[in-house]
Amino acid sequence: MADLEMPGKAHGVGVFLELRKRLQSGLLIVGKDVATSPADVVVTGGESSLHIQTPRGQLSLTLPAGVSFEQGSCAPTSAGESRGEELHFRLRIGVTPSPDGEAPDSAVETLRAKETYCFHCQGCMTRLLEDRKFKRVLPLPNGNWNAIVDDWCCHPDPFNKKLLPRAEDCLLGDTFLLLAKDAGCAETLTEEVSLVGSEDAHDSKKSCRRLVLISCKSCSSVLGEAVAPETLKLYITQVVVEPAVGGRMPEASLNRSLFLEQSVAARLLGLSTSLSTFHFSIQTPDGKAFLLVWLLNSDSIMASVPESSVGAERSLDSHDSFDSPALHGPSPGAARALKLLYASCSDTGAQQRDLVTSWEANAIGQPVELPLSVCEELLQVIDDSNSTLPASMRCMRSYEVAYLRL
Repeated sequence: MADLEMPGKAHGVGVFLELRKRLQSGLLIVGKDVATSPADVVVTGGESSLHIQTPRGQLSLTLPAGVSFEQGSCAPTSAGESRGEELHFRLRIGVTPSPDGEAPDSAVETLRAKETYCFHCQGCMTRLLEDRKFKRVLPLPNGNWNAIVDDWCCHPDPFNKKLLPRAEDCLLGDTFLLLAKDAGCAETLTEEVSLVGSEDAHDSKKSCRRLVLISCKSCSSVLGEAVAPETLKLYITQVVVEPAVGGRMPEASLNRSLFLEQSVAARLLGLSTSLSTFHFSIQTPDGKAFLLVWLLNSDSIMASVPESSVGAERSLDSHDSFDSPALHGPSPGAARALKLLYASCSDTGAQQRDLVTSWEANAIGQPVELPLSVCEELLQVIDDSNSTLPASMRCMRSYEVAYLRL
């Protein structure tokens, strides 16, 4: 598929690297502001590291354990329409399976019965609930099945209107947890009524409905909804869930963008694996599509380093902070990532409108529900990722390209 440059995107990418573990190969792109010819670029490798020598100096990237560069395999290749701005290289890598496997699952991904967990607001790390020891941890049906029961049946809904947890239950949705309230909720949570949906009185299925939003009393972050008087619906992008171990205090508040990026990436990967689907429709609680996502690769290792950072004295690795002043960009090192195509449903371009219409008409996309504010945050994170890519990598047909780190 032809790559096209999208207008209005930031430039200044110095070095871009994508490795594919399954293919054991990779693509290296160096901007012409960093090196003017292939002879200016020398690539070598060490133990789980890649060294890129340019006229600006040497850039060292730390690779995940078990991944190594195959010496002498880097060769220049055509940059297509971008050859005036970029140098492209192909290379080969060796992959040794790690005994520890891939990145560990979050506590939300591995909740178990008869273990105790603590729940904190991701924004300010305030303790939200009393520590919970669940008797049952049960999965809910995938997607918005309850919202489309009326389309299945020609008579009143024969199913229970809501699946609600008992006092010591935890019900797991695709992007949320259902929990019973406890006595301390009044001290840590606030409730606010909000109306969502269409105001079209002639369409009963799309009429406004009442939501009771749950927020953190300390920082006012929206955490989820009260789906019943004694039931909380908490989104996994809004809370930090950790095993309660010996009264250990949680770490300081995590970087919000990184937490959101990794939470959503892990969930999309989990859903893709369990449901054998690669298309997702990110939706708001009223069922309105906000963002269309097509998962391309789950085995990518990528890094995008700004031109201004190439030649910095210190190495870059995947543990560096987003806020580190020496990096000047949101892609500090080589890390596991999902490669995806995406389209915003609010985009006014003709191609994007046709794309959204096609997805809706053909019911493409597993629904993934998130609060509107989180959908907006996620789109910003994805757009930021897109802006760090070389011009030749930012667009594919009617979609834009982005990476979400795991």
